[in-house]
Amino acid sequence: MAPFWALSRLPMRVLYVLSDIIWLLVYHVVRYRRRLVRRQLRESFPEKEEGEINLIERRFYHFLCDYFMETLKLISMPHEEILRRVRFYGLNEAQVEMKRLGRQFLFFYLGHYGNWEWIASYSLLLDKDVKGAQIYHPLRNKMMDDFFLRLRSQFGGVCIPMKETLRQVLTVRGEGRMEAIGFIADQSPKWEAMHHWTRFLNHDTSFFIGTEKIGKQVDACIYYVRVTRPCRGRYDCHIEPISTNPKDMPDFDITDRYARLLEEQIREEPELWLWTHNRWKRTKEEWLKHQEKKETNS
Repeated sequence: MAPFWALSRLPMRVLYVLSDIIWLLVYHVVRYRRRLVRRQLRESFPEKEEGEINLIERRFYHFLCDYFMETLKLISMPHEEILRRVRFYGLNEAQVEMKRLGRQFLFFYLGHYGNWEWIASYSLLLDKDVKGAQIYHPLRNKMMDDFFLRLRSQFGGVCIPMKETLRQVLTVRGEGRMEAIGFIADQSPKWEAMHHWTRFLNHDTSFFIGTEKIGKQVDACIYYVRVTRPCRGRYDCHIEPISTNPKDMPDFDITDRYARLLEEQIREEPELWLWTHNRWKRTKEEWLKHQEKKETNS
């Protein structure tokens, strides 16, 4: 990790020069997952010409290299600098509304969009009586898992393993504390976690519904974090309400609203979404067959 720490001490402008060089290697030489990225872009934007798809692809890989350099910078970045580079709009208002309604939880929906590692810095701006947290999926490589845990927890937020989310939330509720929790909910669920499908980027898509289910159970105020990148090294995060009364909403409506907001954001700047993730490796048709087989065997 010593080389990473040394690199992180370089100015951001130098790291972006390194990013430009790495982009040439990743895109033109290594060609990291380019077939997957190209296929998903074509399927998601059938209305776009091939030249526009190529441009989005190139811009995505350029941003991906920036993301790695920006994340590396977190090893040594002072809190004052991260707060200059990431601006949050509506965070104070969300906390005021939570307290006005007498609630204990703020749930923030995010996607793998922009630099979600930098966005974890929102915990620095919470009121003293509100604890920050983020749900994460533990990595198989323990060294990398420890590395990202250190990065994500340096802003004061608690890192909650995905499988322990409900237990942790119920513990906080039992203790009477207030907590703001970030959920990155655009991953592809496994078969057993698929319960609802919605239309997303020209695909029938299944989303995790845990955020909605737990949100209803504890009556959380649920928001969406809309991210923009005005320029390199800057992110604006706008906190937009999805529901402050989740118990009153029909099942899956909150999940569908999240999917629509995320798609809207991706269509505005598609290069900022994580296209190297094989998002549609499990299709609705395969899921239906899987369900039929389960019913036949049961």
